[in-house]
Amino acid sequence: MYKIINFNGVTMAKVAQLKELIKSHYDHNYNRFDTLSLQLAAHEATLGRNILALELKKLVDNSKKNRIPEAINSPNVKLHNNTIDEFFICSHPSINMNDIILPISNKDKIIKILNEYDNQEKLKKHGLKNRRKILLSGHPGTGKTMTASVIASELHLPLYVVQIDKIITKFMGETGAKLRQIFKLIETRKGVYFFDEFDSIGTDRGKDNEVGEMRRVLNSFLQFLENDNSDSLIITATNNIALLDRALFRRFDDILYYDIAKKDEIYKLLTLRLKSFTVKFDLNNIVSKASGLSHADIVKSCDDAIKEAIIDDKKYISKTSLVKNFEIIKDSYKKISES
Repeated sequence: MYKIINFNGVTMAKVAQLKELIKSHYDHNYNRFDTLSLQLAAHEATLGRNILALELKKLVDNSKKNRIPEAINSPNVKLHNNTIDEFFICSHPSINMNDIILPISNKDKIIKILNEYDNQEKLKKHGLKNRRKILLSGHPGTGKTMTASVIASELHLPLYVVQIDKIITKFMGETGAKLRQIFKLIETRKGVYFFDEFDSIGTDRGKDNEVGEMRRVLNSFLQFLENDNSDSLIITATNNIALLDRALFRRFDDILYYDIAKKDEIYKLLTLRLKSFTVKFDLNNIVSKASGLSHADIVKSCDDAIKEAIIDDKKYISKTSLVKNFEIIKDSYKKISES
């Protein structure tokens, strides 16, 4: 153990030990950092400062709990459809391009992402890289999450949904450390990584209300994103692209914009969702009733009408029920805006 010196009545770790402690932190040598920290705790205990010793030990123990286990990087570890740790939810979607209704422009971009991934070796021979860092922007319920699921399913890759709320903490430096762990997993475990509600860490660094810690977090993310050369796909989503820092845009290979469903998309959504049930009315006649609703709203309205038909032992979907569901959702939004 390193010697301890006293300076102006305050016990301090020897300079060499402090250097080692700081070095191990920036080298991300957590085992070494833990050892040095526990040595400090043990020394404080020998001096009778048991409360401080316990606090130091507790800090080390809590830090260990917040790390991604090394075992998760092992190729022998099997991942299942549940939370694999506090940062991720892993799933294996089974939906394809035919299950999603989007504008042709977005579908073309998704197809290009899939084709480039399947032909990445050809591209590498010519010094080119496939699209793998994607930004999705648009209103809630317009298909951003489903897009990530479709890409993962079509490429037969696991989908890792990053729990943003579990990453951001009030402790200086801790959020950046968690991001580093996430990008380490991105590098070692191939998959599709989905950062939803990306606004939380992607906010413009120039905003007046932006605190210094969040600037550091964003800077860290930008650095990790730019340096990432893994085989994984990184997809981020935001409900308001205007909030994002301009420096983010050049880090992405493509940006897809999502909007409220247009008339032709509404008709396709209704047809797709109700295809398993008998519909005794022309869907074109109710398209206007769903105007202004998101893709998710329309799907929910269809599902509610299907449930009602099943419960009432009916073999067809009620037009009245479906239109009523549209109106209920619109009325809810109206009340929210008025409150």
